[in-house]
Amino acid sequence: MRIRSITCFIHPRWPVNELVFQKAGLFAQMAKQSFENAGYDVQTIRMATPPFPEFLSEQDYLQASTHIAVMAHSEGFEYVALGPAQTNALSSYTAIPELLRLSGNLFFSGHLTTPNGEVSLPAVCACANVIHRAATLEANGFANLRFAALANVPPWAPFFPAAYHQGRSSAFALALEAADLAVEAFSEAKTLDEARRNLIVRVETHAQALQSIAQRLADAYQMEFKGLDFTLAPFPEADKSIGNALEHLGLPAIGLSGSLAAATFLTSSLDLAEFKRTGFNGLMLPLLEDATLARRAAEGVLSVTDLLLYSSVCGTGLDTIPLPGDASVDQLYAILLDLAALALRLDKPLTARLMPVPGLKAGDDTDFDFEFFANSKVLMLPAEPLKNLLAGYENIPINKR
Repeated sequence: MRIRSITCFIHPRWPVNELVFQKAGLFAQMAKQSFENAGYDVQTIRMATPPFPEFLSEQDYLQASTHIAVMAHSEGFEYVALGPAQTNALSSYTAIPELLRLSGNLFFSGHLTTPNGEVSLPAVCACANVIHRAATLEANGFANLRFAALANVPPWAPFFPAAYHQGRSSAFALALEAADLAVEAFSEAKTLDEARRNLIVRVETHAQALQSIAQRLADAYQMEFKGLDFTLAPFPEADKSIGNALEHLGLPAIGLSGSLAAATFLTSSLDLAEFKRTGFNGLMLPLLEDATLARRAAEGVLSVTDLLLYSSVCGTGLDTIPLPGDASVDQLYAILLDLAALALRLDKPLTARLMPVPGLKAGDDTDFDFEFFANSKVLMLPAEPLKNLLAGYENIPINKR
């Protein structure tokens, strides 16, 4: 297990307050050293701000984004998330593709849902447009790695691109790459009860150690510790594959019948572990980041519909999904609408990071040259343009189940 990210949540102000960046940078470097001294590899340190439309005027988007990225980099932060476009400021969505051009280290997101528990059809359409436009910015549609559509996602989730801050006081949280804990726990078990206990013990043991270090840092630097996100994120190797962990429970292949039960078992087991939580803390199924998921998708066993189904029992949604390059805005709109409705009805956070790949069609091999991806095949997008009422401009209230 390693720490995917120490995510610092700060309000940069505009014009920027250099002292805020300096304090955050000093904290982040000390935090990295402290966790590494305790035996935990730290992959990245990252910074997340409040939603950019909250503290920037539209005419400042470009200048401020560039300046914040430079300032953050100078303090050692590899990546910066400038938060989500907001449903009450639709022009903020329109700005995102141009902001993504500025730097490969800038991440953005956009809300699909309102703070009042409504699906915003205009915002769903706006996010679909962002994905469609961003697909042409970089080779293989890679810019969409840095944009996510958010449904019912609160602040202080440490995984990017979903991360954003609220308020002015600085805080931090840990995003954990811990799929290997599930692989170990399930592969060693003789019964489901033993598999559950194995996972809980592993998670709680690491959580206790991480929280102890984090709280000492929080007290020393007067920076609030928001918690851990044990979403069991994978890495594209077999021993770090959440798909592999699920198949150790007895699935012939993730995507076949029984997969929903396996996903439910894993997430309900994780629910029983005791630790300070923030973010998703569920099942993360990022197709291109997981060797087993990528292979099953390439075999035609795992589909977009399957992945959305598994999100119903706790997941982060649809993550790093390669789609046909000719996917239309209307098709993307339809799948985002399903995700937003599911998130509100079940009262859970879900995200969509969809990656149309220009020039490729369903069934074509992907060709990403990226150490954190396992190549797969482009998935079929099971969507056609919606008509009539669902293609309107309303906000749709969704009652929690």
